[in-house]
Amino acid sequence: MSGNSFDMDLEDIAWCPGCGNFAILQALKQALADAGLAPREVVLVSGIGQAAKLPHYLAANFFNGLHGRALPVATAIRAVHPGLTVIAESGDGDMYGEGGNHFLHAVRRNPNITNIVHNNMVYGLTKGQASPTSGRGFETPVQVHGVVNNPLNPLTLALALNASFVARAFAGDIPETAAIIRKAIQHKGYALVDIFQPCVTFNRVNTFRWFKEKTYYLDDGHDVKNRDLALRRAAEEDRLPLGVFYAAESRSAFAESTGVFEGDAPPLFRRPFDVARLQALIESYRGKPFADP
Repeated sequence: MSGNSFDMDLEDIAWCPGCGNFAILQALKQALADAGLAPREVVLVSGIGQAAKLPHYLAANFFNGLHGRALPVATAIRAVHPGLTVIAESGDGDMYGEGGNHFLHAVRRNPNITNIVHNNMVYGLTKGQASPTSGRGFETPVQVHGVVNNPLNPLTLALALNASFVARAFAGDIPETAAIIRKAIQHKGYALVDIFQPCVTFNRVNTFRWFKEKTYYLDDGHDVKNRDLALRRAAEEDRLPLGVFYAAESRSAFAESTGVFEGDAPPLFRRPFDVARLQALIESYRGKPFADP
């Protein structure tokens, strides 16, 4: 990678023609460029899935983890290197299903990372099973009689846990999605951006047209500092709002709260490593039985 371009020369992208992931990739590139970031300053962390392939197609540092495990890795990377812009991104199944527990605790810890979720309301990589956000009655090769559970609302969940930034976008509107992602990146603390992303192969219900007809943007009068109002708007079901629902005043992020970076302390990766001290600690426990709890 070189310069400030996040573009890569690609011969093959493993997404279906017309997939909403293409638009999210374009919006993310635009957001990073608008934020004035260089590729070397950015790290993307993803799990498993079609959405999790996005870092392969963008010229920046990236880490692919296990299914649902992007958020703890992203939290750790940001903690040891606070100079990096860290973005955890994956699909709704990966983040809210396999990674649901990590999602809850990432909100609680408030690490200074951006969490982008491609929400297509289906598992795309594994051929169309229902995801946590699939609507009731949605028929799949597994849920042949339709989904019987109520869908997860990630926005109300994040707001209930007092996430410091909560937004929703639509892949069909690249400029607005890019603007929302940029605001999330520039926010101090955990920032959730849930992006409606049509799956043209395995979800023939929640199409581009469906999202266009079902969504609307929050107006300029929406108070992003009012958490109660954000919760009410996020809970709407007849039509689904888009935009920034909540952006809290700056508060301590995870690494700052731990006291690891007090004063002028350098990032952990730049601190001297005392091998002799570590060896002495190991030797002090060698041969000793574990304490009985």
